[in-house]
Amino acid sequence: MTKLKPLQDVGLGYLQLGQSSSTLSGGEAQRVKLASFLVKGATTEKTLFVFDEPSTGLHFHDINKLLKSLQALIGLGHSVIVIEHQPDIIKSADYIIDIGPEGGKHGGEIIATGTPEELIKSKKSLTAKFLKRELE
Repeated sequence: MTKLKPLQDVGLGYLQLGQSSSTLSGGEAQRVKLASFLVKGATTEKTLFVFDEPSTGLHFHDINKLLKSLQALIGLGHSVIVIEHQPDIIKSADYIIDIGPEGGKHGGEIIATGTPEELIKSKKSLTAKFLKRELE
């Protein structure tokens, strides 16, 4: 069971042994890779990780597991960029770059940047409105 603990730590304890990787969602596949790097521990080569909505499909308590895993990567000296809409993850960021104002052809502009506490002061950021509720 020790070898499976990293999968539990990133919120994938529900996967079945022998399950084909082709059945995993994008978020699940990212979390499998995250778990594999956590198993490696400290390395001299530092890595920049980019995760695209890794919380997709996670229950609330598993989001906390994911956050701990991301912090563990940072603790090992790696850098982490997370593209996310989940407020609990956004409010845990060291620095936020809010891109919008909407998606697709109506987006792509930097709306606001800063720490979560700085971002909530933005009048243009939709993220700031949601984040403010989470931080108060």
